[in-house]
Amino acid sequence: MNPWHDVRLLNATANALMALAMCALLSAGIWWLAQRPAFALQTVRVEAISPQQPLMHITAPLLRSAASGPIRGTFFTVDLEAVRESFETVPWVRRAQVRRIWPNTLLVGIEEHRPLAIWGDGRLVNREGELFVANPEEAEADQTLVAFSGPPGSEADMTRRWRELNGQLAPLNLTIESLTLSPRYAWTARFDNGLTLVLGREQDVSIASRIERWVSVYPLAQARLSRDAVSVDLRYPNGFAVRAPGALDQTPRKPAAMRAVTAPKGATPRATNATLRPSTARRTP
Repeated sequence: MNPWHDVRLLNATANALMALAMCALLSAGIWWLAQRPAFALQTVRVEAISPQQPLMHITAPLLRSAASGPIRGTFFTVDLEAVRESFETVPWVRRAQVRRIWPNTLLVGIEEHRPLAIWGDGRLVNREGELFVANPEEAEADQTLVAFSGPPGSEADMTRRWRELNGQLAPLNLTIESLTLSPRYAWTARFDNGLTLVLGREQDVSIASRIERWVSVYPLAQARLSRDAVSVDLRYPNGFAVRAPGALDQTPRKPAAMRAVTAPKGATPRATNATLRPSTARRTP
């Protein structure tokens, strides 16, 4: 049968063409309306994502530079993803969020990096364990940065270890000045009072357990020395060794799980280090 004589087919075709024409007309109308000057972006508002973390390091010139390129189009046509990526290239910006506010405003939420440490190559480490590039002098203007040194890619592990040490050492009021992780994953911490804490590697007795034991007896060990200790070696599974040059123990020895190592009676000592360590301890590298 001739399709031109099929009334149903002709009606369906006409309806489809009419629907396509209406869609095209509607799309053109929406596009035309979106381009009207009434919807041109007039304001870009920048604020901190979290009120508890105000912006400290991001300056207006940096933000203007980031906003000058990708913010094109109107309220409806601006590319929010391109705007977000542009703001995240600004130094000190960890994360950006962008959304529209009717009828002509963009709201940009910024989360700044919170600096914790300085890495060996001069980059900074934030409190989430991420490396970022910024001026270290700006960071040190507000706080003292910890010095991190470790294998590439270990910054997150070092941040977690710093957080654990800070919590465990809180009773001793010690502030970590530097934290080192060797290529063999042995840990060493140095504090603001000059004390070095040799932690070694994880073993049968965990680092956390060894630190807990040392914290519990540190005041007693320090009281037995006439001078401050310069290093404490926690690599022993059942004790620790304390080094304090020139501070040999002169007090009567009391029963404890440690002993003072001194020169034999009548002998001339060849060193002036006092060491407290368990008599049967065996150090693990």
